[in-house]
Amino acid sequence: MNDYDALLQSVSAIAEQMQELQAVAVTQYTPIVETIIVTRSRDVRQIEQTLDGLLDFCGHEQALLLYRRLCRHYFDIDPAATAGYINAYRELWDTEETDGEA
Repeated sequence: MNDYDALLQSVSAIAEQMQELQAVAVTQYTPIVETIIVTRSRDVRQIEQTLDGLLDFCGHEQALLLYRRLCRHYFDIDPAATAGYINAYRELWDTEETDGEA
């Protein structure tokens, strides 16, 4: 195995671990988001902590869906703060190919 093959194998392993981590995050954040929405929670601290945590995983489609649902809920509570979270998502995750999709 040459250096290129070793590097490629290493990068592939890291990508696989990231996908696994994203799936775990969705599993852990789903009940939190569901509880916030179902109970119509207005606990700004909990909502913002959840959005902050989810933002790191928005490259995973299911995490993005949770993030968007929670943003919609939060918009009725604090539209300005929600706009900040939408902008944070766009700065971190949007590319020219996905502009306007989120």
